[in-house]
Amino acid sequence: MRSISLSLAVLLHLFVKLCLLCEIVVSDNYSFASSYKQPSCHDDEKSALLQFKKSFIIDKYSSSDEGAYPKVLQWNKNASNCCMWDGVRCDKETSHVIELDVSSSCLFGSINFNSTLFNLLHLRRLNLADNDFNYSQIPSALKKFPSLNYLNLSQSRFFGQVPIEISYLSNLAALDLSLNFYGDSEVRFLKLRNPVLSNLTNLEFLHLGSVDMSSAVPIFLKNFSSLVSLDLENCDLYGEFPAEIFQLPNLQALIVSANENLTGYLPEFHQNNPLKHLQLEDTRFSGSLPSSIENLHSLEYFSVQRCHFSGPIPSSLGKLTKLTILDLRRNSLIGHIPSSLQNLTRLIYLALDNQKSDPILSWIGNLTQLVVLSLHQNEFHGTIPQSLSKLTNLKLLSLAADNLGHGMVKFDVFLKMKSLSALILLNINLSFQFEKGNMNASLPKFKALIMSSCNLIEFPNFLGNRSKLKALSLAGNMLRGPLPIPPPSIKEFDASDNMLSGEIPPHYCNLTSLNYLRLCGNNLSGEIPACLVNPSHSMSVIRLGRNSFHGIIPEMCKNGGNLEMLDLSDNKLQGLLPRSLSNCKKFQGLIVSKNQLIDVFPSWLGALPYLRFLVLSHNGFYGAIGKVEKDLEFTKLQVMDLSFNNFVGELPSEYISSLNSMKHIDMVSKFAPYMNFEVTFHVTKDFRVSFTIVYEVKVTFKGRETYRVIQNNFALIDLSSNKFEGEIPELVGNLTSLCSLNLSNNMLTGNIPTSLGNLKELESLDLSNNNLSGKIPQQMNELTFLAYLNVSHNNLIGPIPQGTQFSTFGSNSFEGNLGLCGKPLLNKCGNLPALPPSHAQELESPIELDRKFVWVGILSGLVVGGILGDTVTRRNRAWTRLVEKFRWMLQERF
Repeated sequence: MRSISLSLAVLLHLFVKLCLLCEIVVSDNYSFASSYKQPSCHDDEKSALLQFKKSFIIDKYSSSDEGAYPKVLQWNKNASNCCMWDGVRCDKETSHVIELDVSSSCLFGSINFNSTLFNLLHLRRLNLADNDFNYSQIPSALKKFPSLNYLNLSQSRFFGQVPIEISYLSNLAALDLSLNFYGDSEVRFLKLRNPVLSNLTNLEFLHLGSVDMSSAVPIFLKNFSSLVSLDLENCDLYGEFPAEIFQLPNLQALIVSANENLTGYLPEFHQNNPLKHLQLEDTRFSGSLPSSIENLHSLEYFSVQRCHFSGPIPSSLGKLTKLTILDLRRNSLIGHIPSSLQNLTRLIYLALDNQKSDPILSWIGNLTQLVVLSLHQNEFHGTIPQSLSKLTNLKLLSLAADNLGHGMVKFDVFLKMKSLSALILLNINLSFQFEKGNMNASLPKFKALIMSSCNLIEFPNFLGNRSKLKALSLAGNMLRGPLPIPPPSIKEFDASDNMLSGEIPPHYCNLTSLNYLRLCGNNLSGEIPACLVNPSHSMSVIRLGRNSFHGIIPEMCKNGGNLEMLDLSDNKLQGLLPRSLSNCKKFQGLIVSKNQLIDVFPSWLGALPYLRFLVLSHNGFYGAIGKVEKDLEFTKLQVMDLSFNNFVGELPSEYISSLNSMKHIDMVSKFAPYMNFEVTFHVTKDFRVSFTIVYEVKVTFKGRETYRVIQNNFALIDLSSNKFEGEIPELVGNLTSLCSLNLSNNMLTGNIPTSLGNLKELESLDLSNNNLSGKIPQQMNELTFLAYLNVSHNNLIGPIPQGTQFSTFGSNSFEGNLGLCGKPLLNKCGNLPALPPSHAQELESPIELDRKFVWVGILSGLVVGGILGDTVTRRNRAWTRLVEKFRWMLQERF
């Protein structure tokens, strides 16, 4: 449910643009053609621009804007007047370059203090937004531009501390440092400390979205009386937000969302407050929504989802007739939704959840401009009012109940909504009852249909060949019988966690657009069709876990392909892993746990350049894991689970040594939080649906089996319950990103290596049921994240390290080591009795293992995205929005 809410939040991007762009000034201040005679530029400035151009390469992936193009390609030495170059503007009196706009110019490279950019000493405006400056630091040479009044460095991969020299730019009226992060990450590249801003008292526009401030909201901002737009989204702010900022006399836009430790309240608003845009979502703002909110006569955008507001929804909200966006979800608001909201006839986005078990609002049909409607309630009952059919602009409808709905919703109501492209129904009792003749007439308009946990007992028989569906999810229902066949246009199909049976029909071989297939958790049987990964198919993800498929795994990627993930866990598959998997060059994950495979260690998979998790547990893999061959090093592997097999010999030291991804977190892993991929498709010209696939694997972590979302900074090795022998190699200590290490239930000997103290990220360590000897290294006291430790049933001796994490472990972590002493054991150090010879010999013999089969599977999350804006990239949430959202304000002033 939260994933749906997050995706709907992304939707706000489009509608912000729709409601704000209506005020954009028609004239284009970025166009430098004019009626007066163009000045002729200075030779030294022309040379500086050409050198600046040469310091970059053109890479189309360096800019994300749909309209991006390399402006600098027009610059050349044969064009004598650089004042005529694209993105350059000169002063008509002095001929000096005063404006440089190379935003969205596909530039890749670095900027440093010596860049010829800083020879343009007369610059007043500088826009470098939406390029890739390769993690450069913002150059302190910006201080050479004392006349600068506009600086935009957003979305350009700058890195490090914002230099204090920016505080020297006392004429700045607009500063945008937002969106400097990697991909979809919430980890910020830029860091800023308060003194940098304190002197910039002339600021009208301050956009710092995704800059790491790690502080309270700077108190001096309440004195910035010129502020028109303030964006502090996702800045790691904490403490109480200064209420005085709400009352700044010129403030029209305030965004402080995604600061989870930021508290605050809404003040009493006075008449003539100019606020147009107010975003507080994902903060700890609390208190009531004041009735004086009616004084915000200009308010167009109001979002407080996932805050802590309480009390009733004030009826005075209905007086804000300019509202186009209203989102009040996930608060503690009580009482009925006031009928005065029917006066908000400009609304294009409405998202509410209701603590009362009221029927769907009877007056909702009055809001004829709605494009998105999301109603999530604790209880959903009654019938959907026919007035919904009046919402002729509705593109997305999302209805969800926290508990299974009490009433039956008739699907034919939705077919009457002629413009509906995406329908999301979660946890609602649904029946398919149709008026005669309308069943096939209107269905082809649907592009996305999500009906999860809706008590469906049969596949919707209206999904025929005429349907234009791109995404269909029927997960978590009560579907029985044979596997249904989705329409030919389908890209994503999820029928997991039902009671379907039988084989995969041959018709699936003809679904050449199918990209994502999830059929986990059914009673499907038969052999897996080899045609699913024909080169003509676009299949990226196949999830068939928790079924009863038998036979061998078919040859896959014989001639290449797009396969990224294959989950065949919890089936009855036999034989070998198909060697053709080595041709899946995009492959990231293989999960074949809990089958009957018999094979040697698949060293040949080490050639796959992107392989990140390998789960072979609970099979019959056997033999020694030998030396690493060249180009087969598994350098990207982050999850290696070989548990419950028949591997023998020493631990695979060479392979462990080659696991470079576990030795450090590279830039991509550090700033992209989850192992996932996304597929998108257009619903209409202006809308698209995005599906983000988040990988989740069932592994043993902290002593118990659990589903883990595989984060890019998560590394796990599980070699437990095999027949490994010999010592634990010291080089394990080089895997400094390792979060979990499980070597239990083997026949390992020797000491616990002191190098384990280097594993600063380690959260779980299990060395139990081996023949380890010696002392527990004191260096392990430095493992401050260690939450689970088990060294029981070994031959360890000496005192247990005291303090830090060791004080949190119980006696069961150390039992079965008669030579250990100290807390939490009852044996006090210095008072240990001598061990009888017979017992000492007993400790040296292998311990009999009671090995239980552990069920290891995978649950992979399908995060269903909402309809995104026309130029939104994944996880833009409010990200790309910032590049354009206040362009209308900037054009009025610059």
